[in-house]
Amino acid sequence: MIENTPVDVGHLTVRYGDELILDDLSFSVKKGEIFVILGGSGSGKSTLLRHMLGLERPESGRIIIGDTDIAECSEKEYAAALKKIGVLFQSSALLGSMTIAENVALPIIEHTALPARAVAEMVRMKLALVGLGDYEHYLPSEISGGMKKRAGLARALALNPEILFLDEPSAGLDPITAEEIDDLIIDINRRTDTTMIIVTHELASIFAVARRVIMLDKTSKKIIAEGTPRDLKDSSPNPLVRRFFRRYDRTEQKTESNTT
Repeated sequence: MIENTPVDVGHLTVRYGDELILDDLSFSVKKGEIFVILGGSGSGKSTLLRHMLGLERPESGRIIIGDTDIAECSEKEYAAALKKIGVLFQSSALLGSMTIAENVALPIIEHTALPARAVAEMVRMKLALVGLGDYEHYLPSEISGGMKKRAGLARALALNPEILFLDEPSAGLDPITAEEIDDLIIDINRRTDTTMIIVTHELASIFAVARRVIMLDKTSKKIIAEGTPRDLKDSSPNPLVRRFFRRYDRTEQKTESNTT
């Protein structure tokens, strides 16, 4: 592992049959960073995420998680690497027949030999961390969309991962709830120093949480921008990148005009 670089992607190329999806991508993520992968529809964001999670193998290139290249490793090495990772899925992926506490407990029970009392205590701590301390015994169908995101986040954090992947964490939420999830992500990052990699196209969230972003391009299949959202909005040499980020200003102006 490169020092203070828990994730390193090098010369990653992905094809589905004869179709090129991602072409020679290289980037790294620093320890404790909130790093955002963005791009328009069809740019390959979800494909990149699946490869970084080891769910698919690329045509070529490396994906280093900790000390392991998950693009080339054995099943045993991959299983060890997965213990360093937590994932918040876009749908939250909670099991509807289990309570919120039981959902959070699942990875702890599966990957540790802790006694029931210790598992219950860990679950209480994780639910308190995401603001769901009073919802242990609720079923997913009994809580709101924002609460489901919080519960999914608690489960993703159950084993104290070094790296947390978040797939569209504010998608489908109203603006106020989305802002609350953004604030929660920032707070957890500050308190735990967990490295966070977020896939999203939600501009308000990008400006709120991202320390650094990369932007994928559907046409070139490459990374066409890297930096802070403000720097890319104000000074990117690529007009497509500037236009993408300046949509945020127009959205803000429309919001203000609609409230006056």
